[in-house]
Amino acid sequence: MKLLFLPKTARMEVAIDPSWKQELQEEFQQPYFSSLVQHLKAEKQLGKTIYPAGKNIFNAFNTTPFADVKVLLLGQDPYHGPGQAHGLCFSVQKGVPPPPSLVNIYKELHADLGVPVPATGDLTKWAQQGVFMLNASLTVRAGEPMSHAKIGWATFTDAVIRKVSEDKSNVVFILWGKFAQEKAALIDTAKHLILKSAHPSPLSAHNGFFGSKPFSKTNEYLAAHGIDPIDWKIDG
Repeated sequence: MKLLFLPKTARMEVAIDPSWKQELQEEFQQPYFSSLVQHLKAEKQLGKTIYPAGKNIFNAFNTTPFADVKVLLLGQDPYHGPGQAHGLCFSVQKGVPPPPSLVNIYKELHADLGVPVPATGDLTKWAQQGVFMLNASLTVRAGEPMSHAKIGWATFTDAVIRKVSEDKSNVVFILWGKFAQEKAALIDTAKHLILKSAHPSPLSAHNGFFGSKPFSKTNEYLAAHGIDPIDWKIDG
């Protein structure tokens, strides 16, 4: 991992894999990104608690280097409770009980592939195998869902999605729910596979998430294109 240095007007040190630093260097120099960083600094100075911790804001980019991306799983917003978010969408830190959406993801994983329901909610093992676990917003104020949705993150993460689409081939984009599915316009379907279904939230999982088989469909596509499939087992 390397240190990323933003423009002097908004200097903040965060860890990011060099491959992503290279791919996104133009975005990091854009005025909107400097404004975003200044916004986060201002909130911190006002005593606001921001999740995830600074070292984990770019955790997805550190755990899955650009060259290793096989799957892009898109979430919307980091968890806003203490000890949950650590920079991988849908994932929680070790020792934290899996939230309801992740419980449903595990149910579908078991139904799809027979994988035992994991005891942990930490999905780092997926990320280490090439599942790029991106939230559309990389930060959130404690207890305030979507509080950072309009400070510039969407511009940045849209650029990330476009970059993966343009510069890679045969990536599986998993888009759960209406919000994620709206990002399909950023993806070249001639080069990639998009898997869409309802969101795994308890409010919508029964409307098409259960039974959608995203895990087996992902592996079938990867294998068909000569790419090693994902071992979706978390435990063991």
